[in-house]
Parts: sequence; structure tokens; C-alpha cells
Amino acid sequence: MAEAADFQGMSASPARRWLRRTASVITGVPLVAGLLCGPAAPSAYAAEDPTGSRTVDVSLDTVAPATPGKDDKITISGTVVNKGKQPVTDAHIDLGVGPKLSGRIAIDSAAEQTGFTPGLDAPAIDDKYSVDIPKLASGISRDFTLSVPADELDLDDDGGVYQLGVSLSGRTPALGYDQVLGIERTFLPWQPEGTEEKTRLTYLWPLISSTHLTSETGSDEQQTPVFEDETLATELAPGGRLEQMVSLGNDLPVTWVIDPDLLATVDAMTRNYRVKSGNSTVPGKNQAIAKRWLSSLDAAVRGRKVVALPFADPDLASLARRGKAVSGSLSHLQPATEVAETTVETILHVKPSIDFAWPVDGQIDSSIVDVATSAGAHNVIARSDSLQDDLNYTPTAARPIGGGTTAVVADVRLSTAFQGDMTNAGDSTLAVQKFLAQTLALTHQQPAKQRSVVVAPQRMPTAAQAQSMARALHALDSRLWTQPLDLAAAADAEPDADANTKVPGSSRYPATLRKQELPAEAFQDIRTTQDTLDKFTVILTKDDRVETPFGRAIDRELSVSWRGNPVAAEQYRKSVRNYLQSLTGEVQLIEKSDVTLSGRSATIPVTVQNKLVQGIDHLVLRLRSENPTRLNLDDDKGVAEQPITVEGGHSQTVKFPAVANANGQVQMTGQLYTEDGKPYGRSMTFTVKVSEITPTVMLVLAGGVLLLVLAGVRMYTQRKRAAARKATPTGEEAAAGAEGDIADPDPGQASDLTPDTEPESGNPSDAGEKVDR
Repeated sequence: MAEAADFQGMSASPARRWLRRTASVITGVPLVAGLLCGPAAPSAYAAEDPTGSRTVDVSLDTVAPATPGKDDKITISGTVVNKGKQPVTDAHIDLGVGPKLSGRIAIDSAAEQTGFTPGLDAPAIDDKYSVDIPKLASGISRDFTLSVPADELDLDDDGGVYQLGVSLSGRTPALGYDQVLGIERTFLPWQPEGTEEKTRLTYLWPLISSTHLTSETGSDEQQTPVFEDETLATELAPGGRLEQMVSLGNDLPVTWVIDPDLLATVDAMTRNYRVKSGNSTVPGKNQAIAKRWLSSLDAAVRGRKVVALPFADPDLASLARRGKAVSGSLSHLQPATEVAETTVETILHVKPSIDFAWPVDGQIDSSIVDVATSAGAHNVIARSDSLQDDLNYTPTAARPIGGGTTAVVADVRLSTAFQGDMTNAGDSTLAVQKFLAQTLALTHQQPAKQRSVVVAPQRMPTAAQAQSMARALHALDSRLWTQPLDLAAAADAEPDADANTKVPGSSRYPATLRKQELPAEAFQDIRTTQDTLDKFTVILTKDDRVETPFGRAIDRELSVSWRGNPVAAEQYRKSVRNYLQSLTGEVQLIEKSDVTLSGRSATIPVTVQNKLVQGIDHLVLRLRSENPTRLNLDDDKGVAEQPITVEGGHSQTVKFPAVANANGQVQMTGQLYTEDGKPYGRSMTFTVKVSEITPTVMLVLAGGVLLLVLAGVRMYTQRKRAAARKATPTGEEAAAGAEGDIADPDPGQASDLTPDTEPESGNPSDAGEKVDR
């Protein structure tokens, strides 16, 4: 045991370290390396508890410089924490350098190592670079920093990737000999001179957020927008996710990939806006934050390549798999693409490329490619775990997949390098060093052949992830083995003849992503909303005040951002639909109570109410008699119609001439129609009571008969008297006298058919209403 402890504590000579590394590289078998370390080393750890090297947690917070040169001093800082229940004494922190890793797969394998493995983990370099810790009590942490000149590490002049191991060795009361109690590994990309050919690296820098705007707007001239909440302001504020993306990206050689919905939303926030608060809204207060962010972004993208995704970043896979079965679903892509270009150009004053489609996680199949290119895009951003290659090297990203479409295949290892929790400095540093190691190993695969590699990270990186990404890219500033390239140039790069160009089948699409897709019901909801919107806008005199906010809201219903949050997605769709229906209901027929028609002919008034702030037009009011034999409309027809035009906030009453043929009740139905014959709103029914011979009419007729009788008596009497006087007048004179005294009764006055456009109450008419005669 004492021999083993002494061996572990000693520093190996450069020759012996070289021998160990050479043996490990030649054989690739840890056992050989263990044998070369001497017979005592295996016995020293044969009885060791497998959790012994996890007693102390070692975290590496910084490795500086991340890509050192031969004249640099490598400084590693971190923290050690005693996780055990016993104190550690006589501890020392050492640095070990493993053999040069042979490729990208070797890096993956090395990253999966945990615990200390004798023979596989290299011994410590010269102990003069060690950091001593006399005692580390249970639960106590200590920061450390150790520095080693690069030329002390015996690194290959041709460059390559090495694994560094920082270990803490010491003693515990249970084991009185020196042993490794904790270890952490990282990678050292070593390239003292520039490579013959440099890898052209394209890094996408996404500016995408979730949905924040509702479909609601104010009735004022500016149509003040309504936000769901103020969470976007948190992202835009200093230190927020989107603020970090802009401030960090400003200094990086990246291609900006922007969802224009985010720009439109922030632009709306720069002016007056309101925020939902319960059942009402309150004024928004973060205009200054929005203006500052937009100004910073405008400066950052000036003169840079910008790619605009279709408005609201539609979920292409959901559209391909669920939406195609619902008519009209794919029709949203083209306008979303067109408005994307104008939005970016208007707000950022740069002309973006709209020639790229980006399915979720770069996962594609033939149906997704078809949908992705249906709006005019010729390039699809895929990923190498979807469009896989069977090669011993990483090929150039661009490759033709048929139909004039280019798949730009992002590297899966580099694209997912920063998806974890990067808030911990140790995790961030390890991710950065591994990313750099992978780029160098990729370049060394074919050092004489230049290739183009694309990195497509997660759509919405956190602030910590963005900071880690920026650190990695800045570490490549020396351009020893990479050089930046924008996405458009990467898509135009000459493809590798051996790269796979066959689009995978739908069965290869990941099940986890399939479960997150929008359901078919979502596309049914979207179609219902679109149909309602189409029917509504045709009657408006200012249709853009409705079509624009609701059109963009429908785009947001298709967004990728709803993945993993189906309840919120459904609530948003429902809120858009309900609000639209509430607006369409502002144009309606006023309910009528039963009315009475006295006489043979009359007019029936029907009122259309418009509670909107804008006028309506292109509507027709159609009134139908359910019993035209008893009550006719429009020249003996059972249906009559009249055009409707009503100013905002007003009502219009139109009058339909009616002719009664018989007494009794007749049900009437009023319905608004658009000019193309589609019903608008709910119908309205009421009953007309036809009473052709009324008591009043009987009295008039009786009075007339009585007058005729009296006139006859008078004539008879006058004639008898005249005969008595022998002065007989002519019959014409008698008739003239009668006509001068008697007037014909008027059975009814003519009806006024002029429409009444004055505002009227929206309440139902009074019971027993009599129609105009």
C-alpha cells in the first residue's frame, strides 16, 4: 500500500510520460497503458472503492487561454468540494495530460469518462505545479488556480486534441495512504501553427422568442396593441436573454437568423401599448427598453448577413404531418414569407434572405422538405443526425437533395454543444473546450481538404448558453484552423460527391419530436378562424385594421414555440377565435317582437346595427316570408333583399313592402348575407299578424254606406218636391250636387319606401308593433 501511495504521489519523468502516451495511442487499450505503468499500480487500486475518486467534487471554472500557443502559460482555475463525511488531509491538486485523441469519436468517449481509472488517466506532471491543500473538511469548498507553461506538457508540434485531467489526491482517516479522491477532465485543443486548410465555419445566431402579442387592438386610430404580459421586457432588458444575444452577437462572425414576429412585437412595444390584467388592460411601461434593444440590433446587423424565417417561425413538421390534411393550412406559408421580408426591411433597414427554411432540430423527411420549399425557399437547414453520412470524416454541409433544393446539413455535435445548463461555470467551460476540440479534430480529419461546416444551435438559447457560445467563437478568433463563412455562402459551397443526398423516410423522424407536433384539431381551429376572418373583412370599409392583426395572430398559432406547451397553444387559438367572433357579432340584426299588418299592403321595417368603429358595406339584408301565399314580398315573391351600408356606431332601418292576401300569422326570417351569397351572423325571426278586415275598416265602410243611403233619400225628396212645384231639374244637375257633397273613402295611404338610416336602439321592438301603412 505504501508503494502505491508513493507511486501516485511522484511525478513521472518526461520520457516516461511520453512512453505511456505512445503506448496508449498505439494500442488503444487501457490495459496496455496500465501495464506500462508498472506492476504496483493495478494492485494499489484493486481494492479501491469505485466511489473513492468521487469523494471530492472537482470543478474547472476556467481554462485560459482556451486555445493556447506554444509560448503561452495555461492557467486553470476551479473549485474543490469535499462531498465525503471525513476530512481530507495532505491534499494536492495536480494536472495530468492524456494522450492525443485520435478523432471526434475519441473525444466523445473521453467526455463520458467518470471517476479515476489508473492507466487510462495520465499521472500528474511535475509536482512543482501542484497546489497543496493541507486540510479539506467535510462539506467545505476551496478555490484553486494552477498554471503550467505549454512547453512543459510535451505536446505534439503537429497539433491535436489532448485530454487534461485535474485531480485532487490526499488521505482520509479511513485510508491512510495517498489516493485520488476526485478528478475532472477537459479538453485542450493544441494547434501551435495554422493548419494547411482551414475549416469554413458558419454559426447561426437565432433571434426568436415565444408569442407575446394578442390579437386584440384598441379602437383608436393607432390600434394600440395588447400584450399578454410583460415577460418580453425581461428578455430585452440588460442581462436578459435577447439583450445578451444582441450584445454578444455584435462582435461575432455569425449569420443572424431572425423571426420577424419578434421584430414586429418589439416595434409595437416602442409605442403606446397595453397589457392584460385580469379582465381589463393596463398601460405598458417598457417603451425605453424596447427602443434601446431595437437600436442595438439595428447597429449589430448593419452590413451583416440576415436570414428571415417566415413570420412567427411556423412549425413545418406539424404542417407536413398534420396540417396537410386540413384544407388551407399550407396557404399561410407564402404570406408569412412575404410579410417576413417587408418586416425585417422596414424595421432593421436591411434586405434579408428569405431563401432558407429551418425545420425543428433540423429533422427532415420528404414531406417536411416539400412543405418547407412550398413558399419559395430553396435551402433547408437540416442536421447530420437526420441526413446521416457513412463516412470517416465530416463532409461539407451543402448537398443537393433534388428538385433544385439544397440541404444545408448542420453538424449535430457542434449544434448541440451548448444545450445543457450553462449557468454553472464548470459546465460552461467543459462545453466550450469540447466544442473547440471537435472543430480541431474535424479539421484534422482531412487537413489538406477545405470543408464547410454549419452550426445550428437551439432556437432560443438562454443568456448563459449564449455567453458560452460567444466564448467558444471568440476562442477561434486566431483562425488557426477555422475561418468564418456566412450561411448563404455555405449553401453555395461545392458539395462533397460522397455525401449522402437521400432524404430519410418519415419513419426516421424522432418520436419525441412527433409527440410535440400541433394536433390536427389545431389546424381545424385555424381554418375556422380564417374562414370567419375572410367572411368578416369583406364587409368592412377598412379591412386592414382587422386583417393585419388577425392574420398575424393566425401565423402565431402555427409557431414552433408552442411545442411542449399544448395547453397554452390551445388557449391562444381559443382567445383569437373568441375575440374575432365578438367583433363579427357587433354587426347584427336587431331582434323584433311580433308585429301586426292592418290592411292589404304595408312596409315591414328591419334594423341593422353596427357597433364597430368603422363602417360596413357589401352586405345584403334578405327578408323571407315563410308563407308567401298569405303574405308576399317584392312583387308577389316570398323573398326580398336590400343592400346595407352603415357607418361605424350607427344603425340602419330598411323597409320591405309587403302585400297581404289572407288573414293569419306568418313567420318572417331576416338574414344578412355577404355579396357572394354567404350568410353573415345569426338570422332573426319574427311573426307578422295579418288582419286584412279590421273593426276600423268596418266602421269606415258602414259610414260610407250610411252616407250613400242619406244621399239617396235626399235626392228622392228633392225630386218629389220639384215635381210638386212642377219645376223638374235635370239628372246631371242632381248628380253634380251629390258629387259636390260626398267624398270617396280612402282605403289606405301609399307606403313610404325610403330607408331610414338614423341610429336606432339595439333593443327589440315593442310588443304589438304595427307596421307602416
